[in-house]
Amino acid sequence: MAISAALTHRYDVEVVGLLVSPVHRYDGRPRGVVPAQDGDRVDRVEVRAGHGIVGDRYAGRAAHRDAAVTVLAVESVEALAAELGTVPLDALLTRRNVVLRGAEVEALRGEEFALDCGEGVVVLRGGRPANPCAWLDTVLAPGAHRGMRGRGGVRCAPLSDGVLRLGPAVLPSAVPLDAARAGEPHRLLPRPRPGPAAP
Repeated sequence: MAISAALTHRYDVEVVGLLVSPVHRYDGRPRGVVPAQDGDRVDRVEVRAGHGIVGDRYAGRAAHRDAAVTVLAVESVEALAAELGTVPLDALLTRRNVVLRGAEVEALRGEEFALDCGEGVVVLRGGRPANPCAWLDTVLAPGAHRGMRGRGGVRCAPLSDGVLRLGPAVLPSAVPLDAARAGEPHRLLPRPRPGPAAP
């Protein structure tokens, strides 16, 4: 799939983390032990249109077709660490598939964008927020569950086949992005309620 002409904004970013999980690591209620997950960290992933990331538990599942790939700004986790006064936190413990540096990821909700790592452009459509789970208080730091609200990443539908790998990438987007805001929470405004019908 060619990059849409609507993706007029281009940004140099870095893919700093990739994760493929064949099983759900944070199953059930949070416990005091961080589940083993080192085998889920990879240098390269293959993305298939309408399917997801090859080898991931959500790939090919109809219920996750529009949310098969999760994308997070590493700046969100860095800002959280600063706010909580903790040591640096491991962004991949959020369990997002793709962790980027230099992109205002939360602004991509409802927008089409692409990632080009040089091995086939991956076109994605941003969808609903990837809301944080209660496990973050155990695996990151107390207060992380609340602190990641509004900046936990975006669930995306894969629209093309391609490969993502660690390292520099180009992010074409349909909307302007501000890398300086990558770590800030993004709050959705409430939808206006429809008024009474005109007589």
